[in-house]
Amino acid sequence: MSDSSDHVWSSPHLLVVEDDPEIRNLLLRFFSYGGYFVSSAVNLAEVKHCIESSDIHMILLDLMLPQESGQEVCQYIRQTTDAPIIMVTALADIQDKIAGLNLGADDYISKPFDLAELEARVRAVLRRGKQSRQPSSLPDEYVFGPWKFVPAKRALYRAPGIRLTLSGAETDLLLVFWQHQQTLLTRSEIIGLIHGNPNALEERTIDLLVSRLRRKLAEGGRQLELIRTVRGDGYIFDPRACTP
Repeated sequence: MSDSSDHVWSSPHLLVVEDDPEIRNLLLRFFSYGGYFVSSAVNLAEVKHCIESSDIHMILLDLMLPQESGQEVCQYIRQTTDAPIIMVTALADIQDKIAGLNLGADDYISKPFDLAELEARVRAVLRRGKQSRQPSSLPDEYVFGPWKFVPAKRALYRAPGIRLTLSGAETDLLLVFWQHQQTLLTRSEIIGLIHGNPNALEERTIDLLVSRLRRKLAEGGRQLELIRTVRGDGYIFDPRACTP
């Protein structure tokens, strides 16, 4: 486990969870030179130490670790902190990425990756988190059918008091859908509304997030038509689907 030697407390604190020393050192140098404070860990024990002893703003998580799976580490992180997670993975199977997103990761990038793209993703996720903490003129909560959506808490509540915790990416997606309900949104439009740049994410990432959000909005084992797919075009969010 290591820390950047020139700690600037006002800088975002990144935790790099990566067992490959070459990649780990590359990320430590790159983000340190970019003005971030960077720590690293190679297993769950070191991740726990970092989270318990430091204020972590972002976690870059390798899915292939020697002692525990990245999914196990992701699950612990999400149970412990709301710091956003970007999975950095060499796994080509889309199911592995879906599994990570289902556990609460906010984004993923495949190895080999471009450092500039990775930094852009880090900035976008950090900016999104900062904006979500700022005062807003939007309502504190949104009610549709059996659901109460509270963006500030990243939560969905369903009677009788059942709470489902949303990741930052899921919260942003549902908020965009609510603000543009009954409107066809293309994947690139959704990305642009979330990140301010329609090219900030792969469009496939939106499909994964929609799939994850749909599962959390399932009622009685049945998928409500809250989020409809318009084949080849995009998605429509329609809260009227909750009306009996």
